Amino acid sequence: MSSFDSERPPSDPSYTRWQAAIARYFRFGYYKTNFRTEILAGITTFMTMGYILVVNPIILSNAIFLQTSGDLFAQLAVATAIAAAIGTFCMGMFANYPFGLAPGMGTNAFFAFSVVIGLKIDWRLALSCVFVQGIIFIILTFTDVRRLLITAIPVSLKHATAGGIGLFIAYIGLSGDVAAGGAGLIVANDATKTAFGTFAQPNTLLAAIGLLITGALVVRRIRGALLLGILITAGLAWIFGVAPMPTELFAFPELPKDIVGHAIGGLSRLNGQNFIDWLAVLFVFLFVDIFDTIGTLTGVGMRAGYIGADGELPRANRALMADAVATTVGPLVGTSSVTTYVESVAGVIEGGRTGFTAIVIAALFAIALFFIPLFKAIPAFATTPTLVIVGAMMLVEVREIHWDDMAETISAFLTVFMIPLTYSIAEGLAIGFITYPILKTFQGKAREVPIATWIIASIFIARFVFMTLRFGRG
Repeated sequence: MSSFDSERPPSDPSYTRWQAAIARYFRFGYYKTNFRTEILAGITTFMTMGYILVVNPIILSNAIFLQTSGDLFAQLAVATAIAAAIGTFCMGMFANYPFGLAPGMGTNAFFAFSVVIGLKIDWRLALSCVFVQGIIFIILTFTDVRRLLITAIPVSLKHATAGGIGLFIAYIGLSGDVAAGGAGLIVANDATKTAFGTFAQPNTLLAAIGLLITGALVVRRIRGALLLGILITAGLAWIFGVAPMPTELFAFPELPKDIVGHAIGGLSRLNGQNFIDWLAVLFVFLFVDIFDTIGTLTGVGMRAGYIGADGELPRANRALMADAVATTVGPLVGTSSVTTYVESVAGVIEGGRTGFTAIVIAALFAIALFFIPLFKAIPAFATTPTLVIVGAMMLVEVREIHWDDMAETISAFLTVFMIPLTYSIAEGLAIGFITYPILKTFQGKAREVPIATWIIASIFIARFVFMTLRFGRG
């Protein structure tokens, strides 16, 4: 009997025997949820992270194309969908969490531009690096190291991470490049770094209108408000010709025959000349993915109410193992490392609480294999309203920080502030981890800092030194 199978099926007489079995397995009764809520949450999360089906192939094909003779966009799109579907299914089925997984933004850019183009490492060898990273993740999860890292995060930093993720995803939604289909509400500026965009841009105007409409639906407590916001904004874009309507809805996927399996074969390209660079890249992938995942699970877990006063995430090792398996599968099918997505909080806000939400997300990624032209037609700025409102809801977590304790205030503030501005959960968490024990020491409370926190802070410092010396940056 499954460890999830700890309560009787819901008493809803409309459930069939199969529905009752599913509800019992995913503990619908315990989480006070139902099929309608979980399905809606799954669709909402998928719609907020579905952009990866287009963005990831664009980023990776830019690099791989330079070392091959053909355009692999279609194959990379299929690989992205397969990796996301498998990883998310594992998360839902074995960890019972409503989290979506897909190739990570940031790590895919590092893979393409820093590793393949910058260091001129063969893309097959780079995939092998990601594959080895996944194997190491699996070993670390078996040894309980990754779960212990979650418990080592001070409570104030857990709440700060949740708030920082809120600002991060709102920033992602607001700052998208108009030329690439983004909202452009926040744009780059040489004088002030960033500035407000212009409503002369149709994308920006429609994103703002969509934000007001979605906000109105949310405050009126309309079920499915976040999903409706995406669909309404996309619909307006199509009606007014701001974004092209899909020319076709259905297309048979092109199997990734040219990129599958190279993660293992790529190891044969390892030699004395590229070994040091390969190790350096492996270290970076390991570090960023570990703490991105931990930060995401912590932040979204806090918002969903999974993490209690003991700081523990129930079934943490199952969630981390699902993430590790997904990270290993990703390069095998031909894409960069897979990670848990912060956009999962959109489904949590809609009420998704169990792994059935993740099963729905996984199913939609599998179905998307045949409808990539349709999803490609949904403009990026259509997700802006949902990302901004979800960000606002996540920011609520900062009220739990002990603001009257300046050591915790400063470290928590830096965490919240640095996550969006460095465009990295791992970097923001690093700053918080380093400042927390140091400030507690100056406060005369060094003994209150767990030894594990000191160890992780030291690792972060060593990582900054290594990155500075190896890549010329922090």
